[in-house]
Parts: sequence; C-alpha cells; structure tokens
Amino acid sequence: MLHGYLPAILGGLLLTLQVSAASLAIACVFGLLGATAKLSGSRWARWIAEAYTTLIRGMPELVLMLLIFYGGQIAINRLSESQGWGYIDIPPFGAGVATIGFIFGAYLTETFRGAILAVPKGQSEAGAAFALTQAQVLRRIVLPQMVRHAIPGFANNWLIMLKASALVSIIGLNDMVNRAGLASASTREPFTFYMAVALIYLGLTTVSIFLLSRMEKRYSLGVKKVQF
Repeated sequence: MLHGYLPAILGGLLLTLQVSAASLAIACVFGLLGATAKLSGSRWARWIAEAYTTLIRGMPELVLMLLIFYGGQIAINRLSESQGWGYIDIPPFGAGVATIGFIFGAYLTETFRGAILAVPKGQSEAGAAFALTQAQVLRRIVLPQMVRHAIPGFANNWLIMLKASALVSIIGLNDMVNRAGLASASTREPFTFYMAVALIYLGLTTVSIFLLSRMEKRYSLGVKKVQF
C-alpha cells in the first residue's frame, strides 16, 4: 500500500501529534495570560494583550512561521555573537511548536476572555467576601466554571491548530506532509500521497470532534439548556 511508504507517513503522524499537543499547551498558557491581562486593571497589560491579539490574528500563519523561524534565528545569533557565545542552531521542532503556540495563543485569549466574562460576577464577589485573594478567586472559582463556556471555542481552535501543524513541513520538520512530499517526488504520484494525508487529518479531526463533544456534555451536566 502506498508503494511501501505508509509506515513512513504514519511515523510522521506521531510527530504531527507531538507538535499539535505541545503547541496546544503553549497556546493555553499564552491564552490564559492574554485573557487575564485584558481583564486586568492595568492599562499597560490591557494594551499589550490587545496589541498581541490584533497583530497575530491579522497576519497569515505561514508568514508568521517563516518570520519567527528565520527572523528569530537571525536575531538570536546576532545577540549570541555580540556576547561571544557563538552560533546557536534553533531546532525546527522547538521553533515550530513555539510559533504555532504563540499564534493560537492569540485566538485562545479571546476564547478564554469570553468564557471568563460568562461566569456571573456575583461568584467573584462572593469569593472576595470570604477574604479570598484575586488569584485565589481566579483559580478556585472562575477558572473551574469558565471551562464549560470555553469548550466550544477551544474545540474550534484545536481543530484549526491540528490542521495548521502541517505548516511545520516548510521549516524542514519531518512530519506527515513532508514525508508525503518526499514520497510523491519519488513515485510521481502526488495525488495519492496527499490524499492519504488528507484522510488521516480527517480522521484526526473526526476523533477530536467526538471527544470534545463528550467533554462538553460532561462539563454541562446539571446545566439546563435554553431552547429558542
């Protein structure tokens, strides 16, 4: 099957999942920090978070990937040379994960911000009345309740991020798309291999939709749905 290239492509699938999972963790960190900054009382924090989400969401992911990977490597090595540290080679995996996580952190910022605002304000006021600090209110009261509101937007971002993981192939990472490209060049059957990769991505997104819908139902237990 696939002229013997199927094991190689499935090996790239593991790398694709690793990139997606690591990028999601980074994106969640940036998203929570950005949402907290946008809702904070600090004008500078709100301004930085607004600039972050506006700039990142306004640029194509492909351009950002190339800009951060190549431009970031040049900037880091210029700094390294000025300090006498020598050349620093940035691995494609780390660069790809950091870039995708940084990009989708901007989208998750808005998702988490909306979810936090959906939690009734009285919950936070009740926590403050019990002498809880702002950090304790956020960790013990707001965050557990905002998960239910964040899941739909989180699911959409995860699906887009999973597909966007294919971008790492342009910076030399040996993922499914990269391996499919090598196989198609060898056999001169690009449709066959890229269709196989497309079907694998379709399978991943289908499983993700099923699991995330189960998660949404789990977090919505006891919540009455309003019918319109």
